[in-house]
Amino acid sequence: MDAKVIRTEEQHLAYLREVQELMARQPAVGSVDSDRLELLTVLIEAYENSKFPIEAPDPVDAILFRMQEKGLKQADLVQYFGTRSRVSEVLGRKRPLTVQMIRALSIGLGISAETLVGLSVPEDHAAPGKADVDWSKFPFKEMARRGWLSDLSVRAKTGVEEVVKGFIEDAGLEFGAAAFRRSIAGEAASPTTRYALYAWLARVIQQARAKKPRLGPFEPEKLNAGFLRELAQLSWSERGPLLAVEFLERHGIAVVIEPHLKGTQLDGAALRDVDSTPIVGLTLRYDRLDNFWFTLVHEVAHVWKHVGNDEAFLDDLDSSSEDRREAEANRLAREAFIPRVKWRRSEAYLSPSRDTIEKLARELRIHPAIVAGRLRKETSNYTVFSDLVGQQQVSSFFPSSSEV
Repeated sequence: MDAKVIRTEEQHLAYLREVQELMARQPAVGSVDSDRLELLTVLIEAYENSKFPIEAPDPVDAILFRMQEKGLKQADLVQYFGTRSRVSEVLGRKRPLTVQMIRALSIGLGISAETLVGLSVPEDHAAPGKADVDWSKFPFKEMARRGWLSDLSVRAKTGVEEVVKGFIEDAGLEFGAAAFRRSIAGEAASPTTRYALYAWLARVIQQARAKKPRLGPFEPEKLNAGFLRELAQLSWSERGPLLAVEFLERHGIAVVIEPHLKGTQLDGAALRDVDSTPIVGLTLRYDRLDNFWFTLVHEVAHVWKHVGNDEAFLDDLDSSSEDRREAEANRLAREAFIPRVKWRRSEAYLSPSRDTIEKLARELRIHPAIVAGRLRKETSNYTVFSDLVGQQQVSSFFPSSSEV
């Protein structure tokens, strides 16, 4: 009997009986019976899927089931989510999964990506027309004062909302189903600063686009530890900050200096534009050489290792982070300036003084501010070596950053 597409329940039952008979024979692979068994199985599966569609499993329930199956606690999921708070938010259905989380869970817990994708958009964002974006919460007065928006548009609330929406969408941060399409990672992100961070991010993207005609080609394969080290050693020059920006833009990475918006604790950002152009944003929040250099190399490490087209890293480097990606960016930045083995054996570490700091800086061809800054950070003593960290020595290289 020729196998045909199943159209009736009688045909379905007949094929099921034949499958049972064939399986009982245990046919050899490649035999006529084996090929027929495979064909009938496909036909039966297609019929059952159309006749009795299975509702897609709930992603959170799938994660909870796998946790119970493997005897896992929420703390065991931090390696997949980045922080304990994100584990709680996802399992509490308050935060969507990012692409990185989906990949990690799929590999680590063996949950299919198809099952997890259902959580990538929160329930409140699933149906079009649900207005979860409160445009009035954007800091439009500060945005207008900085010249980001037309003064004419801020006279009426309706005009404000329209111009802010256009400003955000022009940067490629569309509100698909009333939800931001680009997710934010990094310790600067919080519910209270959400709108200000997206406004700042949109400004950085727009400023980066103005630089694209003069960017060199971006070649990802050139990003490595040696590249970070070469960037770090530019700090040795008196014109180091300018040389660093020129170096990165020659290699296709746009660098934008844009002060943070009021209320945000933001040092820098790493992301890609919609055309995959890598972007590094810096706020010069502290206007110190040690902070500038560490933030810059930290963000370039993100570009090298972590940044995709769907996520932006916005960093408050004063905050401790449980995110493995932040820890890796910190480690790569530290090693680029002062390798760990060298640091622990140096006189600057063992017997810190102005002389030992400057000696190590000369050996490594980096600015003394970086050595002093590392000592201050590791000892949590920010009263020492204040004269070496380059206070107010960065903004002078970027005049527009001090005009805010």
